[in-house]
Amino acid sequence: MKRLVPLAIVLAVLTCGNLRAQIDESPLKLEPVVAFPNLKWTGWQPESDDGKAAPLRPILVTNAGDGSKRIFVPQQQGIIHSFKEDSKESTVFLDMSKKVVYIDKENEEGFLGMAFHPKFKTNGEFFVFYTTQEKPHTTVVSRFKVSKDDPNKADPNSEEQLIVETHPYWNHKGGTICFGPDGFLYIALGDGGAGNDPHGNGQNLQTLLGKILRIDVDKKDPGLNYSIPKDNPFVNRFAGKLPIAKPEIYAYGLRNVWRMSFDSQTGVLWAADVGQNLWEEINLIQKGGNYGWNLREAKHEFAPNSTSAASPGLIEPIWEYNHDIGKSITGGNVYRGKKFPELVGHYIYADYVSGRIWALKYDEAKKAVVANRTIPYTGAALPIMSFGEDEAGEIYFTIVSQTGKGVYTFQKTK
Repeated sequence: MKRLVPLAIVLAVLTCGNLRAQIDESPLKLEPVVAFPNLKWTGWQPESDDGKAAPLRPILVTNAGDGSKRIFVPQQQGIIHSFKEDSKESTVFLDMSKKVVYIDKENEEGFLGMAFHPKFKTNGEFFVFYTTQEKPHTTVVSRFKVSKDDPNKADPNSEEQLIVETHPYWNHKGGTICFGPDGFLYIALGDGGAGNDPHGNGQNLQTLLGKILRIDVDKKDPGLNYSIPKDNPFVNRFAGKLPIAKPEIYAYGLRNVWRMSFDSQTGVLWAADVGQNLWEEINLIQKGGNYGWNLREAKHEFAPNSTSAASPGLIEPIWEYNHDIGKSITGGNVYRGKKFPELVGHYIYADYVSGRIWALKYDEAKKAVVANRTIPYTGAALPIMSFGEDEAGEIYFTIVSQTGKGVYTFQKTK
């Protein structure tokens, strides 16, 4: 007797030749739940002084990797909170609100990224990505140090700016910064904003916009507060005496990477790139890779700059979905925690507009996605801004919240 394939297993035709694979789309027996329902955010009030709503905007979740088990949650307005799982009230680790520009009508600016040095426990260094009040639409990547007197406070006077980049428009800032297993700092910058990449930044190697950068923060080249790794793909590219590429560039052809992360086990860099007209995409980032924007959107030609989806040299995403499903991807992490064995090895991501959440499994040997399972939620759609992890590798995500309950995790269902 032939075995029937469960309805939850769908037969998908992959675009690579005639390869066919079964993709598991069965719902997982998990659901979102508020992670810290009783936590008080120090200094935050749901209304401003003039009586206007002031929702909490927790822009990411991260940890220091120093054994302290602290969780760090910055607000998009520039205040970094820290707390432990059983804390009743957060501690303000650093208040940058007077340096950071954030306004609701230009809500892709503000405090956008934070990463702790791999040796934070001994050197006390961490890094931030924000848009500055000093100049319109300008992003800054800076180094800070922890206070010498209080390990729960950063030294606000320790800022050292590394990269300052002006963007032509307010949207598409990117903003993720994270350390790779090589110890270098990776930085995602959007294409500069507006629609269609009007300045052609994605394919222009003479600008940092529309790129993922890679720098060494432990050394300094002449005139820089960092150094360029010697094996960066575009080091020493010249036409005569003129450089034809920025040496900080690691990968390019990206529109607006909204969250990238390294798999803590394999070291693979995952990046979710927000689409424009029709397609959202997930990429595995390779050194020197060209991911196609604005020649194409995900695997598809993009007019008026269209090129064949199979153009030589362009790296295709491992996964895409169209705007019937969701309209703004939020990238997450490959889960390596212990609470949810069914998630191990899966990339957890979501869509900001539709509120859908998925766990995607990529088979490296087959070079194919083998599962894209939903994590159901019966409440109102959750506009998920970011994912993150604690020291144990357990996963969290954040939403804009008028009640202060803006950090979620998952729990098992029957």
